[in-house]
Amino acid sequence: MPQEDIELMAHLLRRAGFGAGRQELETYLAKGYEATVEELLYPGEDHLEEDIVRRYCIDIDDLRQPDSIIGWWIYRNINSQSPLREKMALFFHGLFATRWDKVINTRAAAAQIDMFRQNCLGDFRTMLLNLSRDPAMLLFLDNDVNHRDAPNENYGRELLELFSMGEGNYSEDDVKACTRAFTGWNVAPKIPKVPWGDFPREFEFRPDDHDESEKVFLGHAGASDGGDIIDIIVKNPATGRFVATKLYNFFVADAPPPEDVVQTLSAVYFDSGYDLRAVMRTLLNSDFFKEARFAKIKGPVEVVSAVLRLVGDFRAPKPGLVEIARHAMFMGQELLSPPTVEGWHTGKEWLDTSTLVARVNFATEQMGNIEQPGIRDIIARLSAKGTSMSPEELIDGCLDLLGPIMLNDRTREILVDRARSAGDFSFGTTAEKTEFAQRVGDTLQFIAAAPEFQLA
Repeated sequence: MPQEDIELMAHLLRRAGFGAGRQELETYLAKGYEATVEELLYPGEDHLEEDIVRRYCIDIDDLRQPDSIIGWWIYRNINSQSPLREKMALFFHGLFATRWDKVINTRAAAAQIDMFRQNCLGDFRTMLLNLSRDPAMLLFLDNDVNHRDAPNENYGRELLELFSMGEGNYSEDDVKACTRAFTGWNVAPKIPKVPWGDFPREFEFRPDDHDESEKVFLGHAGASDGGDIIDIIVKNPATGRFVATKLYNFFVADAPPPEDVVQTLSAVYFDSGYDLRAVMRTLLNSDFFKEARFAKIKGPVEVVSAVLRLVGDFRAPKPGLVEIARHAMFMGQELLSPPTVEGWHTGKEWLDTSTLVARVNFATEQMGNIEQPGIRDIIARLSAKGTSMSPEELIDGCLDLLGPIMLNDRTREILVDRARSAGDFSFGTTAEKTEFAQRVGDTLQFIAAAPEFQLA
């Protein structure tokens, strides 16, 4: 199969999922690029056995602390057959950021992530409507204290600035009108947690607390409620540009999108009736996406999920899931606890002297474990090439089976020089095969420590 096809499919699965081993890549290659995009866009049921996971990871069923959701989410990233759905849930978690430590109801936080999964490939209007009824969001941005006679602007302001249109596309009067429209959108009274723990929170509309007076929002006058506000928002040209820009930054490149790209994606947004699936289909099939290889720095959740998916760890339930999921936090991304309502600042801001060390340590520890099934597969594929291998062949073979991963000439030469110190590799005898397996593990560790390994 052409190397270009392999590299392109690997690029797609890094961005629209959490990477893939060579066997998974070959399965997708047999279907073709466009057919794979369609499969990603129409995810089926994963049939992940959460009840079995709970038997091995008691914390998953605890739901008193957010660790349980984080562990289950990482497990889904590793094992899901619908990787784009999980990737888009992560995208919306960063875009519509809420913090557990204010909501203090883990079941509400889990329900919000499930809402993202269910709506991430639907229309943007439905997403915003469900977001505006989501108990975790209403509690986090204080719409539960947004009353007819005492408006609270937190949710109305962030809906316009951070969730749909962007700063500069509305006035302060629009914020006030938006806020008044969402009065009465509240959360049902809390059920006491003792003795059963947290109960899910539920949306409740309180008509006696809703401001029914006329409002003027973005030039539209009427006795609007929240649904009317969202209808106006999704039709606004600024919203099309907002959606195009955010999706480009998350899935394509850590850079502002070119104007023609914004116009292309925005046009699809409007022509399709605000359909996120249609926008993503255009994005994933575009030349600008296909050419943007290794143009993004992986986020911490991407690093942890992609490495574990590659090495084949936690392919089945076992203890330690919650503990290993915490490594994303050590790298600077604690799920359910974004630093602000703006979510996480991405790109180069993922990296500093502390988080980079955490990334390298995690990746090298995992990649150097030659007992992991994914690493054993790499060793077996390299061993099948013959009975000996030069240092250059070892490095290039490992790079190919890890991605393929593209290194700059200087990085590759450093790795080859190190491999040359051991000479050519033979693996005809049992002892030589054992030594070769360890040399492959060592080589994979050095590749995982290379700067290019941090790029998606």
